[in-house]
Amino acid sequence: MDAQSDAIAATVGHEADREIDDAFRQNYGRIARVIARVTGDRGRAEELAVDAFLKWWRHTRARGAVAPAWLYRTAVRMAIDELRRLARRTRYGRLTVPNQPSPATPEDVRALGEEQARVRRVLATLSRRDAALLLLRSEGLSYQDTAAALGLNPASVGTLISRAQRAFRAEYVRRYDNPPTTR
Repeated sequence: MDAQSDAIAATVGHEADREIDDAFRQNYGRIARVIARVTGDRGRAEELAVDAFLKWWRHTRARGAVAPAWLYRTAVRMAIDELRRLARRTRYGRLTVPNQPSPATPEDVRALGEEQARVRRVLATLSRRDAALLLLRSEGLSYQDTAAALGLNPASVGTLISRAQRAFRAEYVRRYDNPPTTR
């Protein structure tokens, strides 16, 4: 009986290892990219992506078919929380400027960095759902995947994204007196 219990535990352990390995391989890159788009720091994004997987692993109800949606939702929330933490640090003058990939000229570098900082500051002021909608859509997720990640009705995602875009634009114009540049 003891040997049989050990064999069952080993089988369950191997299946669990395979599940996390598969989920990690299938989702890690996209999760890290979503976070990096928010934070602007690829290294920190990778750390937060690993943290999202650790949280996922601890929540057994988040396994199976709901895993990708749960991971995206958690990653976006963690990224937005990180963005808000950075905004607070900036407000208090204790944040150093992260290095960004260099565009063609020093002026391009300055302009790009300034625009990215503005977008991040505006995202930090939006509701968590609006920021998450904009981030997931900008990452190329379909309405169906976005709805699954955020626990929304797929039929309402388009309308909610449109509202989030209007809220973003209004806040951007309110803060900076001109609409954001589009690329």
